[in-house]
Amino acid sequence: MDKKKASGPNIVKETGWTVEDYYQLPEDGNQYEIIRGQLELKPSPTTTHQRMSQRLEFMLIGSCENEFIIMDAPVDVILSENETRQPDILMIHRNREDIIKEYAVVGPPDLVIEILSPTSAKRDRTVKKESYAQFGVTEYWIADPFNLTIEQYVLTSQNMPYDLLHVFGADDTVTSKHLPCVSFIVKEVLKL
Repeated sequence: MDKKKASGPNIVKETGWTVEDYYQLPEDGNQYEIIRGQLELKPSPTTTHQRMSQRLEFMLIGSCENEFIIMDAPVDVILSENETRQPDILMIHRNREDIIKEYAVVGPPDLVIEILSPTSAKRDRTVKKESYAQFGVTEYWIADPFNLTIEQYVLTSQNMPYDLLHVFGADDTVTSKHLPCVSFIVKEVLKL
């Protein structure tokens, strides 16, 4: 493999990584993703991040569990031979549960949610957003605990970037045309 070292302690970049290579990694307690064939080490989430993730997942399970399978990190989502992700939260409609394998989700979920942290904000807003759109994730939310907002991005056409449909503020009720079971107030989930 062609190796290229990157600056910064949290990122290891090597070109040419595949899903097969990914599953050969030793179980070292770290979380990794493959982004455009490059291996990236993900830092552990903060305790605040984990608490918000738990609250958001609990809210979604309470209203959507009959229609959707709801999972949280760490779970591998294989989008292509050279692209794997570990979203904070994902939802898959029960009529598509065949994409859930024992080892990973193989294919695009119906919804992916990433919760911003100081170390992930840029990546969540650019690289991950582009990747999820490219591989057909119908809806992508960015939960921003610093501004108490949830940005709702939707695919309106295949092979096109997301459209920003809504930015829900602290007092707004989050709803979704693609996920009719969703209905909650932002601050009830993102404010600790």
